[in-house]
Amino acid sequence: METTARDPESFRIATQTGAPRIAIIGSGFSGLSLGIHLRKEGIRSFRIYEKASRVGGTWRENTYPGCACDVASFAYCFSFEQKTDWSRKWSPQGEILQYMEHCVDRYGLSEHLRFDSEIAGARYDEAAHVWHVRAASGEEFVADVVVSCVGQLHRPHIPDIEGLDAFQGKVFHSARWDHQHDLAGKQVAVVGNAASAIQFVPHVARQAARLHVFQRSANWMMPRGDRAYTPAEKERFRRYPWLARAYRWWIWFAHELWFPIFRRNAFLSGQWERGAVKYLESVVQDPALRQALTPDYPIGAKRILISDDYFQALTRPNVELIRDGVARLNANSIVTRSGREIPIDTLILATGFRTTEFLVPMQIEGCGGRSLHDAWSDGARAYYGMTVSGFPNFFMMYGPNTNLGHNSIIFMIECQTTYIMDLLRKMRSQNIAAVDLRPEVMEAYNRRLQERLSRTAWAAVDKSWYKDSAGHITNNWSGTTTTYWWHTRQANLSDYRTTARTAIAKPATAADAESSRAAA
Repeated sequence: METTARDPESFRIATQTGAPRIAIIGSGFSGLSLGIHLRKEGIRSFRIYEKASRVGGTWRENTYPGCACDVASFAYCFSFEQKTDWSRKWSPQGEILQYMEHCVDRYGLSEHLRFDSEIAGARYDEAAHVWHVRAASGEEFVADVVVSCVGQLHRPHIPDIEGLDAFQGKVFHSARWDHQHDLAGKQVAVVGNAASAIQFVPHVARQAARLHVFQRSANWMMPRGDRAYTPAEKERFRRYPWLARAYRWWIWFAHELWFPIFRRNAFLSGQWERGAVKYLESVVQDPALRQALTPDYPIGAKRILISDDYFQALTRPNVELIRDGVARLNANSIVTRSGREIPIDTLILATGFRTTEFLVPMQIEGCGGRSLHDAWSDGARAYYGMTVSGFPNFFMMYGPNTNLGHNSIIFMIECQTTYIMDLLRKMRSQNIAAVDLRPEVMEAYNRRLQERLSRTAWAAVDKSWYKDSAGHITNNWSGTTTTYWWHTRQANLSDYRTTARTAIAKPATAADAESSRAAA
């Protein structure tokens, strides 16, 4: 591709005859998956733009004590790159990050990665059928295809608490953990009690002089059952890779059987609720604390959590669970809505992420200059979470309504990779310059999706991280992963308006080849 004086080396996409120039935004599991499959396809004309200085997405951002995946280790890696030497049944953050870096090295992605390159926006050029992509630095470049792989769990949600700026103690979000701050002997308050909090609270409880955990609502929780794999188990998986793959598919199948819970199956939901209550009762003896930890909504309506030590931490004499909300912060204290003032010197925000905003703060402008923000004014939506009408050649991975409550997101990511690769393959073979989802296809799909979602447990509560401010379920997929795989195993061009490429690229010259190598 031609570059201008404004196009530095780091923002060039190597030209490859007959192949599209592809800009991938984000280097989490989605970005790496797509990059690896492009390489397998023989396509080198792509760049992966990463705002940070390292790959990893949410597994780079979250380094709090105890951070681990809530999907079993053997199911939380690519099916084509099965890791056989996991240290534990539930993989810790550092090990997942090392696995992702291993994938970069094994599949030659380093030459395609551009770190410290945050993308601010992209504008579609209808005449040229290309995207003008703008970096936060102000630099611009051109791509034929843009794929957003920014995910849902990377922008911390900071609550609007009165007096937050005036608080003189230490404040940090769980996703921005301050490892230099010594919690030993401190008076600590944790606001939030969901997936991140239940992992780090036990660690904080062992260090702090006093820990106050502010709970908005109780969680349905099951024991994790974590343990280290024995040397003998690791050796078997190493010697017999097929065993690791079989184990992986057994985990997937077992998790797939959980889905009826989210469809409010009375028998299965009842079994799980009774199991969760039994676990709570076996750990927490205090009736008042037990009542405070018992959810008042159907199981599955909010994220089902797993932990072997959270309930235990709450029973420690130096830990207090507070159900009263936060009213404000003073210079050295936190004040509840009932007026109680609690001296603290450290505040940890376990308040999750801005999950329903998806591509914010990027500004994506499609046909006619219409922004994606405007297109999503009544809630984020996309065709199988990947394409939006009016935004040709723009794809998303882990987009709207592709999150799961019962299985591994890696499975969904691989399905999306398969779909996008098939669409790119068909565009290339049929000399198509652009594909734009038909609006009637989007409307019909979304009607079916929302109708199915209305019958799920997620619709039974007013607020959760699965819903946007208007109450739309914008995060979760409405069915099983098997169903999603069936619908995304190949792309149907009839779902799209296609624009033929009017001019065939001229054959590459020696000068073109040299320019391509330099850009790469």
